[in-house]
Amino acid sequence: MKLSEFKYNLPKNSIAKFPSDPRDSSRLMILNRETGETEEKQFKDILDLMQKGDCIVINETKVFPARLYGKKEKTNATIEVLLLRELKSEEKIWDALVEPARKVRIGNKIYFDDEKFYCEVIDNTTSRGRTVRFSYHDDLFQVIERIGQMPIPELIKREPTNLDKETYQTVFASDNHLNSIAPPTAGLHFTPKLLKEIEKKGIRIAKIVLNIGQGIFEKIEVEDLTKHRMYSEYFNISLEAAEIINKSLKAKRDVYAVGASVVRALESSVLTSGAVKPNRGWTDKFIYPHYDFKITTKFITNFQAPATSTLLLSAAFAGKENLLKAYKKAIRDNFRFLAYGDALLIV
Repeated sequence: MKLSEFKYNLPKNSIAKFPSDPRDSSRLMILNRETGETEEKQFKDILDLMQKGDCIVINETKVFPARLYGKKEKTNATIEVLLLRELKSEEKIWDALVEPARKVRIGNKIYFDDEKFYCEVIDNTTSRGRTVRFSYHDDLFQVIERIGQMPIPELIKREPTNLDKETYQTVFASDNHLNSIAPPTAGLHFTPKLLKEIEKKGIRIAKIVLNIGQGIFEKIEVEDLTKHRMYSEYFNISLEAAEIINKSLKAKRDVYAVGASVVRALESSVLTSGAVKPNRGWTDKFIYPHYDFKITTKFITNFQAPATSTLLLSAAFAGKENLLKAYKKAIRDNFRFLAYGDALLIV
């Protein structure tokens, strides 16, 4: 399987710059992976498709405003620092991506917040990746919350606003899991009212965590997909969540995975019996055609950018031909693409 098979032309006017309001008023394309047929509804109509005893699995991770802009010492050049994950809390050491990378070398200091504190580059990790140590002595997350910007995708082609701190976040994101640089975008379509109606109908909600990190921004560089390696991301499936999912599986009801992050976590935690096991740790699971899904029976996602890991996962679930045909129709019918775009339910 080659990466070039998953490239397509995405018109700029198909990329949503802002979300639907209300969230569940977004359009929903339903793709039948057996027949390849599609139909259209509003996202809130997804409730009509779910049955008592089904479960939906959501990712409670929360996005922090990870994009910082600072000034390089001596030259005063503006440097973008995208924080990826905290490596050592006490020492304030982080992995980050920097731009422009050619200007940032080991030993350089980048100053923030009118030079109140800085980070020093202590290692190179990739062409754009750096390990940095912050000089800030108090609660670093508090100052990040104040001066940081939400890391909305570059393809959206606009500056982030304060409103993005609310809209680039699911309504079920937990303050206990403030560790991601992107939301599970399929979850952006849910409203508190819709979630209540789902539970009222007898559909269980299983809450898991997968912290979305560097992989969401990194391009796949290899043509041969067997040679691609995903960045590891931390996940946690609690005993309670596993029991909810397994109850639906045992009753032969559907398991709706809300987003690629949920699918990767579930498929990283499968017992030989075909059940989900409670589990926590790191996963670098890369799913592409022709993967044999063990847990997910229905998949809620967005319309993804060309040749990305999330598109490949969608193609693995729907079938490549079915998915690319549906994407052509979506472009033709003016569906909105990417994080703030419309939803796709693959059944």
